[in-house]
Amino acid sequence: MRRALAGLTTRGRSFVAAGATAILCAFVLGERDLLRAGVLVLVLPLLCTLAVSRTRYRLACARRLDPPRLPVGREARVDLRLENVSRLPSGLLMVEDRVPYALGGRARFVLDRIEPHGKRELGYRIRSDVRGRYRVGPLTVRLADPFGMVELVRSFSLSDRLTVTPAIVPLPHERLAGAWKGGGDSIASAVSAAGEDDVTPREYRHGDDLRRVHWRSTARHGELMVRREEQHFQSSGTLFLDTRRTSHWGDGMAGSFEQAVSVTASIGVHLVRTGMNLRYVTDAGEALPAASADGGFEGLLLDALAIARRSKGGSLSPGLAVLRGRAGKSRDGDGLIIAVFGALSGEEARSVAAARRGAGTCVAVLVEAHGTAGSPSPQDGGAEPVSAQAAGLLRAGGWRVVIIRSAAELAGAWAQAGQAGEDFVRDGS
Repeated sequence: MRRALAGLTTRGRSFVAAGATAILCAFVLGERDLLRAGVLVLVLPLLCTLAVSRTRYRLACARRLDPPRLPVGREARVDLRLENVSRLPSGLLMVEDRVPYALGGRARFVLDRIEPHGKRELGYRIRSDVRGRYRVGPLTVRLADPFGMVELVRSFSLSDRLTVTPAIVPLPHERLAGAWKGGGDSIASAVSAAGEDDVTPREYRHGDDLRRVHWRSTARHGELMVRREEQHFQSSGTLFLDTRRTSHWGDGMAGSFEQAVSVTASIGVHLVRTGMNLRYVTDAGEALPAASADGGFEGLLLDALAIARRSKGGSLSPGLAVLRGRAGKSRDGDGLIIAVFGALSGEEARSVAAARRGAGTCVAVLVEAHGTAGSPSPQDGGAEPVSAQAAGLLRAGGWRVVIIRSAAELAGAWAQAGQAGEDFVRDGS
């Protein structure tokens, strides 16, 4: 009852105040009619409070997000199912699902009545132009009397997570020359190096193609022998993102950091879908270990990029140390390294260039901010832009360099990056 009294609405409190005032005035003035009216006005909200406090029906709630992960700017649908699991019909219900402001604000519904064991299906749409991980729910139900005197709030504990990933730019089906090297062994390369006689055969099995029969081994062993199936290369690569606060300029979607995150997501999704094993590294070190598409790397990468924030660190050393350590384990380097940077100083560019080992393909994507403060432009007395200086140092170290100003320019730059043996600079102006 105490909880119900605390749930009196403004109308209910006004009735209580008016009734108490009328009763007091009736005693002072000796007016019986005023006393009757005051008692009626005072008792009505109290009776409503008693009725709502004795409500014993129970409600069950279920929620479904479709889809639970989506890119920025896309819509998701939220489906709610509210069920009355008691034997009593419900009264007037005001239902509100708590939704972060970035997803569109509150979702409210009014239900007149739910019969015993009845169900109600509710739905609404949400969208966000800002990547991140958002909590949808819990659902709150406001119980009210027909006169609007009392309102009690009951909340469910169920909530769901919606992940809004960076914008993905579709890339052309271009393979970077020299990128498809890796840690697998190929029988075809072994044959070309050692000769056909040195290929290890195996016994013939029912269903094997007769064109793969190895006749010399068959004559030697006295039974049908076939060549082993060719093992494909296990291509691997590294995706590097510079998250340092000092290397990015601008806020919001137009800032260089948001564009860099979108570029990283686009390249990562493209490479995973082409069958490459990737790992994700930032300036702070390894963020996600190497995995293939079968291992769910695409989802893990998008989840990580959805909550990526600018780091307070000012050095690339931890991340570059991971690149050097991995590259040092293989004669061909890391297979493929694609690094996405903001602004790089000359010293930082030299450190990045030195991270390349062996014959691995390394591509640096430099994301320029519009109107970057402190960066000299070509019109400033012929001074060379910071990005151009860094690009020259990286190219001298064997890196291919791409300079873009937004993720929208990545598709055209990627097509040029696929040209064999050609280093270039893509100017987004």
